[in-house]
Amino acid sequence: MPSRTKIAISGVIGTLSLIGAAAVATAAVSVLVARKVLVPPSRREEDVVIRSVDLDAGLVVLDATADSRLPGEYSFWFSRESGHARFGEIVASTPTTVTRRILGVDSGDLAAARRGRLTGWFYLTPSDLGVPFDDVAIATPLGDAPAWLIPAADSSSTRWAIHVHGRAVRRPETLRAVPVFREAGFTSLVVSYRNDNEAPRSDDFRYALGDREWLDVDAAMHYAVSNGATQIVLVGWSMGGATVLQALTRSAVGDRVSGVVLESPVVDWIAALDFQVRLRRLPVFVRSFVIVLFKSRWGRIFTGLAEPLDIDRLDFVTRAKELDRPVLILHSDDDGFVPSTASRALAIARPDIVSYEAFEVAGHTKLWNYDRVRWEGAIRDWVAKLPDGTAQREGRQRA
Repeated sequence: MPSRTKIAISGVIGTLSLIGAAAVATAAVSVLVARKVLVPPSRREEDVVIRSVDLDAGLVVLDATADSRLPGEYSFWFSRESGHARFGEIVASTPTTVTRRILGVDSGDLAAARRGRLTGWFYLTPSDLGVPFDDVAIATPLGDAPAWLIPAADSSSTRWAIHVHGRAVRRPETLRAVPVFREAGFTSLVVSYRNDNEAPRSDDFRYALGDREWLDVDAAMHYAVSNGATQIVLVGWSMGGATVLQALTRSAVGDRVSGVVLESPVVDWIAALDFQVRLRRLPVFVRSFVIVLFKSRWGRIFTGLAEPLDIDRLDFVTRAKELDRPVLILHSDDDGFVPSTASRALAIARPDIVSYEAFEVAGHTKLWNYDRVRWEGAIRDWVAKLPDGTAQREGRQRA
């Protein structure tokens, strides 16, 4: 064989080897990304360093990070989630540190802690709100899931709000919305759902991105109706936004829903995955392969999903015409986790029913913390314009 031919063949083999290696590497990265999205985390990263704590003065000095520099009031988890404190305003800052007020320490020894993480959570139980509440159980398809029932001040009210938390957090996340709904005359049902470390686990112990979690919200909707609710507002945070949109469009009692509030929501998982892939500077086709893993039966070998996910059904930008209830979206353009682009696209597609409240700086699910007055005011004004639930149902039936 001529030497040039040998060289050419060797070059082709080498190129194919490189392509094969790249394909294998891409597939491996895609599997890691898919599992990162689907597998409930066992522990959250404590990414904020504590420089010093002065409990007498009520001050804490933290390393300067994007989170620690945010204005507002926040929760601070430390000692592997066993400690919890609440931090308030920034009183001083340097290029490397931030000094904040300590509003209270609920558990743990903050003075001995060295690291922690800031979150949008602020209240841990309804007792922190100073309102009466009951612990109730919602009979979901997987078993009883704990929930908090916070009655309206007017015991005759039949308006309910069902609050649904996001991915990798628990129901206290949503307590920030309860006061404004109670003020508006709503009973609040603050729910848990499968795989959130409170509600029962699914057999595969995987998030379904709203494609199956909605069944637990549906159970909460039936609970509300059986206890007198004639009008329901669904309130979804982050992945909870995707979940309540599924419940709205798939529940047998969806006609009882008079409106939906979405806080930093996922309204299109493909857009969210695109953002995460770009954020991590991964090849663009990683997202495509991740979606194939979600949608394919053979993908369960790598993802652990019990059954494929219907990603297309989770895209409410494409499905915008199917929505027929008022929607309020609150989203920050620098969300950092779930891009606001899909939320904006939905608002543009359905200006007749979607009200959009755009924030900046606030980040993901921290809008209330950043500007409580504006956040509550947006919900208060939107709720005041909601039509009567009975009239809505009759109108849809006539249509």
